[in-house]
Amino acid sequence: MSSVLADVLVVIALIGALALVHRPLGDYMAAVFQSQKHLRIERWIYRSVGANPDAEMRWPAYLRGVLLFSAVGVLFLFLMQRVQDKLPLSLGFEPITPDQAFNTAASFVSNTNWQSYSGEAAMSHVTQTMGLAVQNFVSAAVGIAVAVALVRGFARSRTGELGNFWADLVRGTVRILIPISVVAALVLIACGAIQNFGDIHSVTTLTGDKQAISPGAVASQEAIKDLGTNGGGYFNANSAHPFENPNGLSNLLEIFLLLVIPFSLPRTFGKMVGSVRQGYAIVGAMATIWFLGVIAVTWIEYAHPGTASQLAGGAMEGKEQRFGEGNSALFAVSTTMTSTGSVNSFHDSFSGLSGGVLLLGMMLGEIAPGGTGSGLYGMLIMAIIAVFIAGLMVGRTPEYLGKKIGSREIKLAACYILVTPALVLIGTALAMALGKGESSMTNIGAHGFSEVLYAYTSASNNNGSAFAGFAANTQYHNTMLGLCMLLGRFLPMVFVLALAGSLAEQKPVPATAGTLRTEKPLFTGLLVGAILIITGLTFFPALALGPLAEGLAS
Repeated sequence: MSSVLADVLVVIALIGALALVHRPLGDYMAAVFQSQKHLRIERWIYRSVGANPDAEMRWPAYLRGVLLFSAVGVLFLFLMQRVQDKLPLSLGFEPITPDQAFNTAASFVSNTNWQSYSGEAAMSHVTQTMGLAVQNFVSAAVGIAVAVALVRGFARSRTGELGNFWADLVRGTVRILIPISVVAALVLIACGAIQNFGDIHSVTTLTGDKQAISPGAVASQEAIKDLGTNGGGYFNANSAHPFENPNGLSNLLEIFLLLVIPFSLPRTFGKMVGSVRQGYAIVGAMATIWFLGVIAVTWIEYAHPGTASQLAGGAMEGKEQRFGEGNSALFAVSTTMTSTGSVNSFHDSFSGLSGGVLLLGMMLGEIAPGGTGSGLYGMLIMAIIAVFIAGLMVGRTPEYLGKKIGSREIKLAACYILVTPALVLIGTALAMALGKGESSMTNIGAHGFSEVLYAYTSASNNNGSAFAGFAANTQYHNTMLGLCMLLGRFLPMVFVLALAGSLAEQKPVPATAGTLRTEKPLFTGLLVGAILIITGLTFFPALALGPLAEGLAS
């Protein structure tokens, strides 16, 4: 079987698996967040934190819950890293420096999982499992909770109540993330991923050198790393490491885990607003952009110019022989179009135009299909923008799902889509102007600039992947990237929840002959076009200086 045919079959198998679980998982998540019952373990958690899960919250109270919980998470994780040498199972590792501890705490709490350290050489077992892995669960649950709050804003009327943050957080963790992660971890162990709390082993290589082999609870963290669109790997090589990703089957499973919740949440949205066809329109836009990205990167990498690349059948630098061109491209597109930093190849080694596509996937706002929760609410914000544009073209007040999109709603949506581009462009410009970006480059010219642009795009959009050629572990970058992660995560949530509250207070508007049918393929096409045009106009100058210049010069 040719490698191209094998890659096509992998994509078909992945799409089939996602389609198979789309309806049952989406319906199950809708039932979870619409249920009036609390499990025994959930009631115990509520009592332990002093929360009343039946108390409805308006958007300011919901936001306070999000920010308070996340602030405590940052503080707890920061302190754990600073004292890890005094905790059990420290493996002899020293405390993490203050700037790097802040960066890592901000990274994992914001669901970014950017890593300026090598996990196997810096983090103890306790820090990995009780610190980083716990945040993998709860940061993903926070994203789902905010998305559900926005969906309730569309579904409810004449009330500003959006549900209860603590109930949504606990249910998302206990009923969705933990059960799926347990099953996924067992499958990964069966595939060959490791799971233990052993000591570091020193072995002698074939050349007589000594090498340290690090153990760890890898399979359990790997499962939620991908399912929660987190991305922080146990090892510096991330999912290119055979302990994390042993073979082709585990690779396919990990890509499936990256995409399964983001692609299923539109079904949840459709069920909760009473029209599953609205959900199909949203997932159709997500799938279209994702599939175009897969085709583009795969084709570019196979056709990459150069004698060495052609003899190897494609650009194999920085890629695992176990996975090859197709699986590397599929993983790369899936991880950059979700808010996941997980990688099975080094994006720094992709060709210039491929790197541009990966950058664009993050610059879109990671909405195709995006992160756990963040992808859905990001796409719904873009749907509001698309409806507004359509309303301007026909000269009528835009409506979406029976709600008027007035000046307040469109201002909140506009603020949302301006936050991350401002962070990316200002962060990149400051790094280059102050010389901090240039000093961290490992390449010169357009590719070196792409490394800096990629770092600030990844942090601001809460992705976490890196070009791998960028030396990020400096006081400046640890601090600035940490701030970009926190602002890129929580500022948009302010606008999302304010928008949800505004929508929930409205009374429903009956559909008329002039109402835009947002469940039709025409709207899906309009939505895709609006996303690509807005992103292109925003980031084209920066892309022209980096990946486009490099690609055209090669």
